[in-house]
Amino acid sequence: MPIFEYKCDKCGYEFEKLIFGNTKVACPECGAENVKKKLSVFGMSGVENQTSSGCSSCSSGSCSSCK
Repeated sequence: MPIFEYKCDKCGYEFEKLIFGNTKVACPECGAENVKKKLSVFGMSGVENQTSSGCSSCSSGSCSSCK
């Protein structure tokens, strides 16, 4: 039962919806069924740049397990 993010093509309203199976999605603002699923960015905030030197999982400045 994933939660998806949508944007209504008719009124531009953005919303989230918990989906069960092949449930049809309609805009809660205007009722239109022409909505588009947005690209979800859940879990991406706080991701560090992996090209920096050093390792966050150990105290060593460089180790083979960090690559």
